[in-house]
Amino acid sequence: MEKPARLLFLGDIVGDEALTCVENRIPILRKELGLSGVVVNAENAAGGSGLTVSQYQRLRKGGVDLVTLGDHGLKRREIVPLIERGEPISRPANLPSQAPGKAWVETLLACGTPLRVITLLGRAFMKPVDCPFDALDRHLPEICRSPGITLVDLHAEATAEKELLGWYLDGKVSAALGTHTHITTADERILPKGTAYQTDVGMCGSTSGVMGRKPEAILRTTRTGLPESWSLSTGAIALSGALVEVDPITGKALHIQRYREVGQSV
Repeated sequence: MEKPARLLFLGDIVGDEALTCVENRIPILRKELGLSGVVVNAENAAGGSGLTVSQYQRLRKGGVDLVTLGDHGLKRREIVPLIERGEPISRPANLPSQAPGKAWVETLLACGTPLRVITLLGRAFMKPVDCPFDALDRHLPEICRSPGITLVDLHAEATAEKELLGWYLDGKVSAALGTHTHITTADERILPKGTAYQTDVGMCGSTSGVMGRKPEAILRTTRTGLPESWSLSTGAIALSGALVEVDPITGKALHIQRYREVGQSV
């Protein structure tokens, strides 16, 4: 058996300070953890919503192989031309058919292993989108046409919906990892047919707030019903994600573990 590929997947980056931490730590983590590839969800990087071109370029320069997005991912329109020209940015596959770019993306890791990623939006407690199961049925035959690593970003609110998608994907992809809630779950495991699964890998953001934002404004909105902007919290930044080992020939997951580190304030 070839040497397993080691893939680090980091959850939603919330704000530019968190992005700076990711940018600074990835080169170190690639060496310390012997990483073959790094994927990050960066849909909340630009002030908590969206991703700018300069932020994307910083992540790539820092050693990130591929970036995933979610329901806020296209709010910064400047990122759209990059998606359209085929940069390794995975926008949700179950958006309307006229959405920019491809439904899934592929990049070649430094070790020579292809990495293919598809992102799905959930439908429970979220804005209406196309059926994620139908999107998988359309695209998986092409995605899994040859050996490599296949990662699915399950960007959804409801844990049961993500878990159901995980079971549907078991044996079809290397890993099905959840994002969006910003809260790490403790259910990481290898499903019976060889797919690594975790309901939510958490976020990269401040530990001094609610989902990376200051709690005071959220509390006022919750108690009064009056909307207001929620500013990002400051303080120590946590990087949360999952570390997955994959057989590059079979595409089956061999091991998964939660990853979390808490650093200093930026």
